[in-house]
Amino acid sequence: MHVKTVLILLVLALATIFALVCVLLTRGRAQHLPQHQPPQQEDTDDGQSLVFADLTPEEMVQVVRYLQGNLGVQLVDASRAKPSDNCIASVDVQVPAKAEVLRFLDGGGARPAREALAVVYFGNQADPNVTEYVVGPLPTPVYHRDVTVQKYGGKVPYHRRPVTGKEYVDINTLIQRELRKAPRFLATCCESDGTDLAILTTAPRGFKSGDRMTWFVLFHNVAGIGYYLSPVGLEVLVDHRDLRVSRWRLRHVFYNGQYFASTEDLEHAFVMNLLEVVKIKKPQAEVVLGSMRPRHPPGSPGPLQYEPQGPRYSVRDNRVTFQGWSITFGMNPNSGPRLFDIRYRGERIAYELSLQEALALYGSNCPGGMLTRYLDGSFGIGRFAYELVRGLDCPYMATYVDQHYLAESDTPKTNQNSLCIFEHDAALPLRRHFSDSQSFYYGGLRKNTLVIRAISTLINYDYIWDFMFHGSGAVEVRVHATGYISSSFLSSQGTNYGNRVGPHTLGTMHLHHIHYKVDLDVDGQLNYLETQDMGYELVKDPWSLQNTIERLYLRRERLEREDEAAFPLNSPMPRYLSFASPKPNKWGHPRSYRIQITSFAGEHLPLSSPMERSISWGRYQLAVTRRKEEEPTSTSIYNQNDPWTPTVAFADFIDNETITNEDLVAWISVGFLHVPHAEDVPNTVTVGNSIGFFLRPYNYFDEDPSVDSPDSVYFSSEQDAGACGANPLACLPSTAACAPQLPPFCYGGF
Repeated sequence: MHVKTVLILLVLALATIFALVCVLLTRGRAQHLPQHQPPQQEDTDDGQSLVFADLTPEEMVQVVRYLQGNLGVQLVDASRAKPSDNCIASVDVQVPAKAEVLRFLDGGGARPAREALAVVYFGNQADPNVTEYVVGPLPTPVYHRDVTVQKYGGKVPYHRRPVTGKEYVDINTLIQRELRKAPRFLATCCESDGTDLAILTTAPRGFKSGDRMTWFVLFHNVAGIGYYLSPVGLEVLVDHRDLRVSRWRLRHVFYNGQYFASTEDLEHAFVMNLLEVVKIKKPQAEVVLGSMRPRHPPGSPGPLQYEPQGPRYSVRDNRVTFQGWSITFGMNPNSGPRLFDIRYRGERIAYELSLQEALALYGSNCPGGMLTRYLDGSFGIGRFAYELVRGLDCPYMATYVDQHYLAESDTPKTNQNSLCIFEHDAALPLRRHFSDSQSFYYGGLRKNTLVIRAISTLINYDYIWDFMFHGSGAVEVRVHATGYISSSFLSSQGTNYGNRVGPHTLGTMHLHHIHYKVDLDVDGQLNYLETQDMGYELVKDPWSLQNTIERLYLRRERLEREDEAAFPLNSPMPRYLSFASPKPNKWGHPRSYRIQITSFAGEHLPLSSPMERSISWGRYQLAVTRRKEEEPTSTSIYNQNDPWTPTVAFADFIDNETITNEDLVAWISVGFLHVPHAEDVPNTVTVGNSIGFFLRPYNYFDEDPSVDSPDSVYFSSEQDAGACGANPLACLPSTAACAPQLPPFCYGGF
């Protein structure tokens, strides 16, 4: 055979081998299985994390069947239940008591019984109420017990129940019937017969306990475009308290600054020329305000993040491990993401880290806007965390996990690919130094972070929930706000409450307040709270006594009681605040984790407000309390519809108990004031709209734990920095030369 031919065949063979290597390196990621295990990382969990696991669809079905057969009443599927029916509103996991869990995880005790928490609406009885049952053991239940009084100190009145989808459907039917009584007005003002108008709920629903009257704001609705920027100026107040839908009534109508008793009165005022009508053309899809459709053809692809040799983290069931980190994750259908048993290098840092509530409080000169205080947990932060878009919501090659829930239906539902996990290269050193003195060298470490992310769409807003785990042992919690702003119809003096963002659209000002629970266990359960800050002391100069200097010194203080550890919103707080262990590190300092908050919160609702107690967690940027099983959450889904007599009032948690060497919980509020502006159209951008907090080791270790990272880089002037053996960055041209084999894009979120 000709030598040239042989060489050509050899080159082709090498190219084929190289291509096969690339395929093999990336093939596992292309399939995107929810469980994978890097060979270099041993997982010894043995299923212990399942003690926190969300319910499976099969377990939910078993709970529903058990309740249907054992409550002794007729249960109607919640998706079609009337207020006068009995129905199962939701089923979620009942997380066992902490003491039981720790005996199992740490003490070799028995695995706690697996149980569910079922919420049942009893509308078809003499005393309508909401009852909560613990049902177990799973997977085959044989018992249930009523825990309502134990949790809340009494029955939950029926009017506090969240509004169901069926209730909204019936309300919309009522509104459509009433709109038909004002045909000439609608045709003139909005080029509409009412059937093409969207309605947006507000909350709370009245002014006192027992009320269930809701203002609904009407918008032009164009398919494929957020209607939230197209108000028509019409708002209606619906009284839907009665258990009989036939008795619901429209109580007030608002249009362009005027109030009417009914749509008939509105029509009459229009016919008699007693009404100033602002004529709004029906928007066209191609020019409507707020369209997100691309205006230009796609350009060249942007940078792509991928793992050249597969993921360096492991996901097994509900647990992820990464370079010393171990985290158990889940999703509460109401309050959203929740993490448990967070460990670093085998030591538990936090027992629980969970979202509690998201408040959006609005201002406007229209009734719907001026009244609104959305408590998103009552709508369902977790259940409305929909499928994530690969390559945009999360990196293309992230691991995507399905979440299951049962709410307002007897059938479980799945939000597929609704939580993502990935390693993120921040394109920033975690630490570095270039030495140009005495000797020449460079040392550094990339800032690579494990991220757990979910995104909730709550009507108009989208919240991006991030939990990030750093190589330094720090935990970062962050939320970004995006989506559509809510708006009011622009009328006189409207700009006292926001900015004009369209021909007839007022972007209404509002506050975002987010609340988290952080159950830190720093080197054990028993911790105390220590603060540190700076001060100046005037001293004589030791070497020049005729002069003085202002010397910086460190002020340390141990906070002994809960009242001392409750820091009001926007008030000065010590710059260093740490959960400390009685045990010292190598240098004699208490092993501690520091809480560092990044927030730009607006003002809290005045204490004189009759509904303030329902969101009293918002009084504090940070409050530290003793952990109690009877205080599992800072709020309740029932607070939204009865904020005047809250089912859970966080302010009651703070009763000046001692917090020295106790099991403690940090309750953290973050937020920002948002005054919408032109650049919020079509959507609010995430830039500048992120808030959160850090949990940072503070003398917890004897040195920065990232020194043990295999990603560390060091080379000196005496080495060849381009040699793979001296510098791992020099290995990249060969070890990361394969382009990833991307899985095909698909999306089933609709």
